[in-house]
Formats: sequence, structure tokens, C-alpha cells
Amino acid sequence: MVALGDSYTAGDLMPLWLSSQPLGCLRSTASYAVQVAAALGAAGEFTDAACGGAGVKEMTSAQPTYLNGVNPPQLSVLLPTDSVVMLTLGGDDLGFFNTLNKCMELSITDVDGSPCEAYYTKGGADQIAAAIAAEAPKLTAVLEAIQTLAPRARVLLVGYPDMFPLHGGCWPVVPITDGDIRWLLGLELRFNAMLSQAAAATGVTFVDTFAPTIGHDFCQSSNAKDVEGLIPTSLAAPFHMNARGQAVAAAAVLAALRAG
Repeated sequence: MVALGDSYTAGDLMPLWLSSQPLGCLRSTASYAVQVAAALGAAGEFTDAACGGAGVKEMTSAQPTYLNGVNPPQLSVLLPTDSVVMLTLGGDDLGFFNTLNKCMELSITDVDGSPCEAYYTKGGADQIAAAIAAEAPKLTAVLEAIQTLAPRARVLLVGYPDMFPLHGGCWPVVPITDGDIRWLLGLELRFNAMLSQAAAATGVTFVDTFAPTIGHDFCQSSNAKDVEGLIPTSLAAPFHMNARGQAVAAAAVLAALRAG
């Protein structure tokens, strides 16, 4: 079993997997991939190559990590005998966390409006929506490469959870206006739809983690949210899945594997 991808696969700032090198990838013993391998009794045959900050480029290129150390090209760990490959990928290519930072920065300029949406759609074209469309062929190419390198593997492309409330927001706890929350939610739905389409086009299994996390977004209470906000209330990076969210993702992956 193999895990590839970004910080959502790795489990940034959750309990660190000290034996997994390089440490700068911030892989966690509580990530969904580790939980899946343990549930299937495959912990001894599990390779975790996921790394915080990884995008499509890091699938075939080495990645300097947050600490001293370099993560090899992630696809280099694949073998013809691999049976399962799991990955979450693409958010870092969009610069999505930079977008969230910009939205928080701009929120004070128009608390009742959508200043971030206005910023990214100047001239009538939505820059983030365009980036999602441009990412599709890159994701498809990664999935095809995985299938070539691990032809016997069941490949599961795991989507992103429900980060945003379906109605309203929680400014100033997470200082993004309600209007921009609506815009960001629409972009996340668009992005997950793109991932699903890329999976379908390549015969890969798409694992939906959005539906099972609805109502557990970053605006919820500490004992209800699956995704942390700007200031985490449990061990996890800001705007990333916490232990509860990783467990939900693991359950979704296991259900997909068992469904065949």
C-alpha cells in the first residue's frame, strides 16, 4: 500500500510519524492513509511518500521540505507489485491557502460584501476557476503515470472535505466575509468535481470526503468540526483536517475499497 500527495494525505501538524523521513514532510501517524493501512492489516507493507506542500510537480521532482531534508519524487516509490495507492492532490497547485490568506486580508475592506471574489474576478474572469480547469489535465497525467508504474494497484483519488459552512460564515473567528465564503465553497465544489471527472476519465476510484463532512466545517465547535480554522483548537494545521476529519476520510476510503 502506498500514500502519495499533499498535506491532506500527510496530516500536517498532527502527531508526527518520527520514523518516516524526511521529517519536514510532516507525515502523521493519524493520517487517513496510515489508518487505512492499519485497518487492513497492511501497516508493515505501507509506504508513505506524501509531503506537505506537494503538488503535481513533486510527483516527478524532488521536494525540499519545511525542515532540512528532501523528499524524493513521489512516484519513485511505486512498484509493479503495489496493490493500493491513495492520494489527495491539487490544492497546493491552486495556491488555495494563499487565496484564503488574501480573503482574510481583504475582509476588513468590505465586511458585508465579497472583496476577495472581486479581487480574483477583476476583468470578468475568475482566476481560481481558471486554475482549476488548467489543473485537470495535469491530474489526469499523474493518475495515468501511477497506473503505468503500479499496474496492479487499486488507485483511489481522495477528495477534499467540506471546509466552508453551507450558509454564512464565522467572521471574525475566521475573518472571511459571508459573501466570500459562498464564493470559496463554490470553488471547492468545482475542484472536487474536477477531481471526480479526472478519476472517471482514467478508471480510478474517486473517494468523496465532502459529503460526509458537511456540517463539520471550520466554523463549527471544537467537538464538531472536521477541519480546523485559522486558529486550530486541536492538533492540526490551520485549514486542514483534524483527527476527526482524518478518521472520516479513512472510513470513506475503506468503504470504497470494500465496495470493490
